[in-house]
Amino acid sequence: MAKISSIHIIFFVFITSGIADSATVFTLLNSCPYTVWPGTLSGNSVTLGDGGFPLTPGASVQLTAPTGWSGRFWARTGCNFDASGHGTCVTGDCGGVLKCTGGGVPPATLAEFTVGSSNAGMDFYDVSLVDGYNVKMGIKPQGGFGNCKYAGCVSDINEICPSELRIMDPNSGSIAACKSACAAFNSPEFCCTGAHATPQTCSPTYYSSMFKNACPSAYSYAYDDASSTFTCTGSNYLITFCPTQS
Repeated sequence: MAKISSIHIIFFVFITSGIADSATVFTLLNSCPYTVWPGTLSGNSVTLGDGGFPLTPGASVQLTAPTGWSGRFWARTGCNFDASGHGTCVTGDCGGVLKCTGGGVPPATLAEFTVGSSNAGMDFYDVSLVDGYNVKMGIKPQGGFGNCKYAGCVSDINEICPSELRIMDPNSGSIAACKSACAAFNSPEFCCTGAHATPQTCSPTYYSSMFKNACPSAYSYAYDDASSTFTCTGSNYLITFCPTQS
């Protein structure tokens, strides 16, 4: 199961005290030249898309979330499932099943949401590379009002991934994903733990700065809030895998 950073757990709990009026529609679009298997993880009892499904190139699917829903979406790649929905994925695997009941194994690019739960009915959303990167991803608000900015990572970080962070595809021999420095080295300064567990003591590193320079509007490490968390009210959202531009 993917590690959900403590800052995001606090984030989800903090903003679930209010009430908004309408459901939110997420449109997931696969612009990759290959099939992806989106995974979904809910922070409450409402699971979207049965937890996971295949999405062929050019295909899209709409998922409706009730007010107060929180959770994440990610792309699984290189998957092979049998008729019973059991199998494996090269990246983003969630326990060897098509329909995820937990998070994906890092590294995976994440789209994270909490919708309509603040006192103002505001949505909070981000694209996170805190757990590493596997595919490009973008979040585009559709309608709504407020500071409804595009969030995403439209650069191919696999192309610039240092050798010490690379996950290789055993089938093709190409780079399948790029680990976070926390996953690679498991040290406090990269994981924002221990003596580095506060915003004041956990600063950007060489590796997180590499992610940030490539994808300025995505989370690059746990305390990268100021330029990475976005808000909008009354919007639906287009989530694109492998967007060509923001």
